[in-house]
Amino acid sequence: MTGPLTSTLTLEAALRAARETRVLEIGPGLATAVPRIFAGQFGARPAIIVADPRTFAAAGQTVQTALAAANHPTRPPLILSDPDLHAEMRFVTQLESALQPHDAIPIAVGSGTINDLTKLAAHRTGRPYVCVATAASMDGYTAFGASITQAGAKQTFHCPAPTVVIADLEIIRHAPPPMNAWGYADLLAKITAGADWLLADALGVEPIAPQPWSIVQGRLREMTADPSGIRTGTPGAVGKLVEGLMLGGFAMQAARSSRPASGAEHQFSHLWDMQHHTHQGRVPAHGFKVGMGTLAVAALYEQLLARPLDQLDVAACVATWPTTEAWVHRARAWFGAGELCHCAETELAAKQPAPNQLREQLETLRQSWPRLRNTLRQQLLPFATLRRMLHEAGAPVAPETIGISRERLRQSYWQALGIRRRFTVLDVAARTGLLEPCLTAIFLPRGPWAMA
Repeated sequence: MTGPLTSTLTLEAALRAARETRVLEIGPGLATAVPRIFAGQFGARPAIIVADPRTFAAAGQTVQTALAAANHPTRPPLILSDPDLHAEMRFVTQLESALQPHDAIPIAVGSGTINDLTKLAAHRTGRPYVCVATAASMDGYTAFGASITQAGAKQTFHCPAPTVVIADLEIIRHAPPPMNAWGYADLLAKITAGADWLLADALGVEPIAPQPWSIVQGRLREMTADPSGIRTGTPGAVGKLVEGLMLGGFAMQAARSSRPASGAEHQFSHLWDMQHHTHQGRVPAHGFKVGMGTLAVAALYEQLLARPLDQLDVAACVATWPTTEAWVHRARAWFGAGELCHCAETELAAKQPAPNQLREQLETLRQSWPRLRNTLRQQLLPFATLRRMLHEAGAPVAPETIGISRERLRQSYWQALGIRRRFTVLDVAARTGLLEPCLTAIFLPRGPWAMA
């Protein structure tokens, strides 16, 4: 666990470590350079722009005009104009059908939804794709896999990252301000995600892969150092944000997993997605949900780090650990009948430890706690600091601002534990019997999530 903690990688080195992305260009005015970059990878093969009406106006028309000026063969743009457009399988199917009759390479012009839909549709039609980012809103541009809702559940579908990613900083700087705040929240979440990976590594659940760790964590403090610059669109701050988000995607490419960039904080967002949560008639942005999850996880870490886990009663924890059947009963109490309950039953069963495995994990935790606690404190930032940084970037810092009550947030800690088999601080808190006591402290009148 000591090796990867001090290593850093440049963006160029991270690109070399990527499995699919061959070209990344970040800078002002790059939308007009798409024909040159495209031809350098694919020659004269036809291109087809995929966008929604807003992203086509923001950048797609510029790219289309540049391709025409370069006499590059193109097909008419695919403008996805459904007012309910989001990363759902029915839209992947529609896009796949539109791509099937020809062999043009898609150029996804947009952010999260457009990129994920195009990524999976391109894979299913057997071709690479290009991404032109229009906002620094998430880390999925360069990520392996697409996050798509199917049968009511948010799922990650395995598919390659784009061969080429182009980030025109002038376009990104002038994106609607909340969008870059989404991305800042998604980037800041790598702090708690890293802590979760440290826990999983220390307890023998999932070892840290040094290269992906270094890609994400090596320069994370630098990339998140100017939150107010995100709110004001300062070129340097936005450029660092874009670079940090691209690094997160490269780490996921290298690891073939979202583990380097996603921990318990993302499970809060996935939970609310799977519950079809809306606020004021709209689905809150992924980054804002992840930001709230980051604060929730930071509050839990502060409670755990204040406790003497080196004095943990391991035998008592093992003796009181629920059976698989008891977890199934809890899942039904949390979610009722339906697809979400079935998902929780499956995930809880998949990560249920045998008694000897649980005993070994908790004994390791007890013995290593003084050193591990110091490592976690070096990795994490205080709840109050994270809240201030998110606020300065323009992200919400109270759950009610995204339509989540304090009571629902408290319940979400337990529910988020149940919807993914990934080992996180939620699992450590539950296995030590401390999740409920920690939540009691977190939601007390003087706690970080004080209930009114």
